[in-house]
Amino acid sequence: MPAKGKHRRPKSQGFARAIVVAGVGGAALALPLMGATGAHAATPAAAHSVVKAAAAPAAAKTYAVKGGDTLSKIADEQNVSGGWKKLYADNRSVIGGDPSVIHPGLKLTIGQKAAATATQASAPKAAAATTTGSGYTLPVQGASIGTAYKTAGAMWSSGYHTGVDFVIPTGTPLKAIAAGTVVSAGLDGAYGNEVVIQHADGKYSQYAHMSSLSVSSGQTVTEGQQIGLSGATGNVTGPHLHFEIRTTPSYGSDVDPVAYLRAHGVSL
Repeated sequence: MPAKGKHRRPKSQGFARAIVVAGVGGAALALPLMGATGAHAATPAAAHSVVKAAAAPAAAKTYAVKGGDTLSKIADEQNVSGGWKKLYADNRSVIGGDPSVIHPGLKLTIGQKAAATATQASAPKAAAATTTGSGYTLPVQGASIGTAYKTAGAMWSSGYHTGVDFVIPTGTPLKAIAAGTVVSAGLDGAYGNEVVIQHADGKYSQYAHMSSLSVSSGQTVTEGQQIGLSGATGNVTGPHLHFEIRTTPSYGSDVDPVAYLRAHGVSL
């Protein structure tokens, strides 16, 4: 290599000259110049290929769901390769088990799967750290009770409130009170989005008016596992969790949910 500041011309013009094009990672590629008669050789095309190889993939971005949005609409507007199915697959841990249910303010990753997705996906089971040690836990932490069990009223078809309401904002994580099997998960009339879980003692817990679901029918869950997010779907006047304990999976078989939880060591 010539000393700094001393550049020499080759004595013979017959020698091939070269240009150096920076490549990926700082490597250098020598491209021959063939002289006047060969000046239209493949040099431009070769240089173009180097530039293309150095192009970086598009970075991911975050999209905040707005009122009236659907995954299909978002995928179309944001030009998501793979459509709404790709968008849902990349954000399943955030959206939950039902791709048709998304709520305003939900943050979706677009363009590339979020690096934190694996961590988010494992978060539901980590919630079991708040359990009581009795095998049972509250369906939601730090919430006050609104309408109590057996409250009378004409707005309920049975003439009374069949569960207990926990007053919480939309998007609050909801947890399975004990290990069990999901017997239903989805829309159910006035209850909106709901999950029903059968437990080892033969009783069923029901969680209603959810904004999104994280489990599906037939899935087994553990105590404290996140099953979805609270909301205001169905027949409601505001966001809350309607929680029931039943002797069957169906409406009308309710028992006192507060007494049931207390009998299993859970304080309210």
